[in-house]
Amino acid sequence: MSTEKIDIPGLLSRMPLFSALSPEDLAHMAAATRERRLQKGDRLFQRGDQPKGFFLVVWGQIKLAFTSAQGNEKVVEILGPLQSFGEAVMFLDQPYPVLGEALADTLVLHIGAAAVFGQTEQDPRFARKLLAGMSIRLHSMVRDVESYALRSSTQRVIGYLLQLAESVPCSPQQGERAVELPTSKQVIASRLSLTPETLSRIFHELSDAGLISVQGKHIVIHDAARLAEHD
Repeated sequence: MSTEKIDIPGLLSRMPLFSALSPEDLAHMAAATRERRLQKGDRLFQRGDQPKGFFLVVWGQIKLAFTSAQGNEKVVEILGPLQSFGEAVMFLDQPYPVLGEALADTLVLHIGAAAVFGQTEQDPRFARKLLAGMSIRLHSMVRDVESYALRSSTQRVIGYLLQLAESVPCSPQQGERAVELPTSKQVIASRLSLTPETLSRIFHELSDAGLISVQGKHIVIHDAARLAEHD
């Protein structure tokens, strides 16, 4: 893992949440920020730990998950660069309801609670941005619950692949889109409330139908419109 020193004020200034802060406020926020470097598999926090601020991913991936009574892990969210997490439990002053673990070598910034509370009290724009970010995540989670309740296992996988493909341009060859799975199939299966075996079966069925080709984490969607219509 790289050990280069990062420019915390410069990095915070490029984040939408902090972009409107004055240089003085940004310096105050940066002074309360610490970097955490994690290797794949390292725990950032355990379920039940008390939050002392919130986190921002610089690079890498963090999964938020919990373990069921049966001992199975359920992945709640996968977070990547420029995404923040932990704001809600920080404001509630409640223990983390999930664990946080690095899915790859990762750099996160930890922004101390006292600095965040001070900034929200003096700057309504900052408070609104913080609330907007939490609201977007909440709406995303509601959509996930709705998807799990109303859509079949195959429809969930198709929806996930199409979501990955949204930011990928079509190739000149028959409108194909090539996507890379951002993490292991086991983690993705948990995120979609599936078993790894079910996810593999669905990939195999979609491949047999000529809709996708799978090679490790590399997936080619041959026709997004046909895939969307598949049931």
